[in-house]
Amino acid sequence: MLLHIFKCISLFFALPVLVYIAFHCLQVILYNDAMHCLYMKLQRRHVGKCSLCLKVHIACCVATLRSRTATAALNLSQSAVSNMATRWGICSAGKISHDFTVALKTLPPEDHQVVAVAARKLEDAQEFAKKHSISKAYGSYEELARDPDIDVVYIGVIHPYHLNTCLLFTNAKKNVLCEKPLAMNTKEVQQILASAKKNDVFLMEAVWTRFFPVSVEIRRLLAEGELGEVKMVRSEFGVPLMHVPRAVQKELGGGALLDIGIYCLQFISMVYNGEKPESIQASGVVHVETGVDETVVAILKYSKNRMAVITCSSGVQLPNDAIIMGTKGTVRIPAPMWCPTSLVVNDKETEYPVPEPYLPLNFINSTGMRYEAEEVRQCLLKGLKESTVMSHADSLLLVELEDEIRRQVGVVYSQDCQ
Repeated sequence: MLLHIFKCISLFFALPVLVYIAFHCLQVILYNDAMHCLYMKLQRRHVGKCSLCLKVHIACCVATLRSRTATAALNLSQSAVSNMATRWGICSAGKISHDFTVALKTLPPEDHQVVAVAARKLEDAQEFAKKHSISKAYGSYEELARDPDIDVVYIGVIHPYHLNTCLLFTNAKKNVLCEKPLAMNTKEVQQILASAKKNDVFLMEAVWTRFFPVSVEIRRLLAEGELGEVKMVRSEFGVPLMHVPRAVQKELGGGALLDIGIYCLQFISMVYNGEKPESIQASGVVHVETGVDETVVAILKYSKNRMAVITCSSGVQLPNDAIIMGTKGTVRIPAPMWCPTSLVVNDKETEYPVPEPYLPLNFINSTGMRYEAEEVRQCLLKGLKESTVMSHADSLLLVELEDEIRRQVGVVYSQDCQ
């Protein structure tokens, strides 16, 4: 009786595979039959004609038939892939990786699966894996890079380590979603992008704000001209972080601009559709002991006399909102502008709530990272190597703006001297 049940279960799971194989066998048979019929038909049609013409005609028809068969096979392959979950590997077991993993769990499990996590210490990875029900835990990033069951790696290490970590995974032919900022300066970003291109893998800077429904709606309003001609953009982000070592120590990539000011810069760059400003005037307060920027204000002038102003600070609390002013209307993004859940268009407010987490989060609205994760999945399904929403050109523009503002404020990292 048990043997009979086991056979039934095995047949149930094997049936889809058998159907898939049968389909391909049938495809081959039909292709061969079609080839034979085509040849006989063309022979009858070209009786008495030049044998060379006949061969050329047959060759053209064969090429067409093969092309159609290949297209059908490709469509079948893409359909099969789209029904498979995107398999994620998590690099680092820190706070942001925790929140990203929680965000992934708000998406359908048939679309996203976390299959492995890696940390510098095995016990940290094992603890993380236990908390999030992940099957594999590694005590080194190299082991994760060698895992054949990973489709894409999320990199959650701090940004001074982004360059080497990104290169590790891109050289291992792994697709990558790397936390912002992508790297410390333009030279490092160029190295990362070059490696991704060389190894033919997908890579995206995890500027999660761009994928929130609020940001999608803003881009629609701008594209359809509902605000008229945009004349002014303002964005602020300031929270007291001077007690956080990562925010003030230069060797850890500390400084307000790279940590939180990047959100303001990416916002105005999105509004102005990736255009490079004509000029930048920046000023700031540099921490006397550590040499990192505590507060930065920058004025950016664009073509056609369009302006933008950003303010970021790790020393004081700011309103943390953003505003777009056009000739036909105004859009305001209430706090928190970097992970927005509401949008005010000409004084009319619309809410866009994010899902509730299954575990406590370290940062506000972190389940909103689900939107960038889904963007990665869709790009992979389409065979893309970069996202059109947060492209490689967007990452280069961001880091170039950061470099110029840091130069004017007087912040230099060790990576700038290498």
